[in-house]
Amino acid sequence: MTFWIIAGLMAALVALLLVLTVLRARASVGPAAAFDLQVYRDQLKEVDRDLARGVIGQSDAERIRTEVSRRILAADAQMQDGQTSTEAPGAATYAMAVVIFAALVGGTLYLYRDLGALGYGDLALDTRIEMARIARETRPDQATAEASLPAGNPQPELSADYTRLIEQLRTTVAQRPDDLQGHMLLARNEAAIGNYVAAYTAQREVLRIKGDEASASDYTDLGDMLILAAGGYVSPEAEAALARALQLDPNNGPARYYQGLMLAQTGRPDQAFRIWDNLLRAGPANAPWIEPIRLQIEQMADLAGVNYALPVAAAVASGPSAADVAAASEMSVEDRQEMIRGMVNGLSDRLATEGGPPFDWARLIAALGVLGEEERAIAVYTEALSIFDGDPEAIELIRNGARQAQLIP
Repeated sequence: MTFWIIAGLMAALVALLLVLTVLRARASVGPAAAFDLQVYRDQLKEVDRDLARGVIGQSDAERIRTEVSRRILAADAQMQDGQTSTEAPGAATYAMAVVIFAALVGGTLYLYRDLGALGYGDLALDTRIEMARIARETRPDQATAEASLPAGNPQPELSADYTRLIEQLRTTVAQRPDDLQGHMLLARNEAAIGNYVAAYTAQREVLRIKGDEASASDYTDLGDMLILAAGGYVSPEAEAALARALQLDPNNGPARYYQGLMLAQTGRPDQAFRIWDNLLRAGPANAPWIEPIRLQIEQMADLAGVNYALPVAAAVASGPSAADVAAASEMSVEDRQEMIRGMVNGLSDRLATEGGPPFDWARLIAALGVLGEEERAIAVYTEALSIFDGDPEAIELIRNGARQAQLIP
């Protein structure tokens, strides 16, 4: 608040000085004839002094006196006729003064309202960093965040067959608490229908059963489900899951994206921007976290004070995504199978003829698992491992697809 008041007063002072200068310039146009008279009288005195010193002769002195006297008479006549007078500022001058004052003061306040933070104090960098640290340490936990969401979150309409299968899966898993595959399948299906609380509950059981064998992907899935259950908010519980994922795999894309989101939510847009910028540059262009970053990174750059231009997006290969498969659950069994099969066949044909990035191979393997074509999924998985042999990141993506298809633990 103090800053903008001082800035406004300084702008007003500068505007006032400029206005006074304009008005004074107009008012100082004084009687030129009076000035001339004074000059001519001084010239007469100089003639007398030059004559006394012998610098000029008597005839020259008389001639100069005559000429100067003539000029004195002309100047005096001008003064008498009022031809030269003090010119007071006119309406146009006052109008110009008002425009200058309004432009400086009004423009300053307008720019500050647009670019500044009216009503907020000027905070030092150390203070802002400390405030962000406190905000991060004292932010609400998962349960509080979930409780703050609007009640009655709508669930997608499911077919009777799909609902029956989900209920049967829930019952089976409840009776077999140590069934790893059952909990993995339950977590995946609960997430697909938007029941994220049940999804992360089942995913926690997956981590419990796996123990030290749990992968970075397992922890990322837990963090993802926690964040979705909280409406996009990264709670301390979700942060802990993501931190564990990054311990196991420092280059885990989803975990790094959510880490940036958490920093953005707790007052560190500078760190969030750096993480997202690195992710965006690293790619691949069709990674699921790229599009969310592209939608938010420009705003994050503005908050971080970075002059940033969003790079041109690379073409992303088509194929069935997890969202496509989840959306298919709302169709009839026949329509769902036909839609998925059509997308899978199109992706399979393209990869067979043109090849593609590892993410597309992983999606194909996962989609084949959804269709129940285990033998075909195994063949594609084996081929992909051969193609990307020696590329650890690509191999991990492909294995994630195989895990979704339940080909490997």
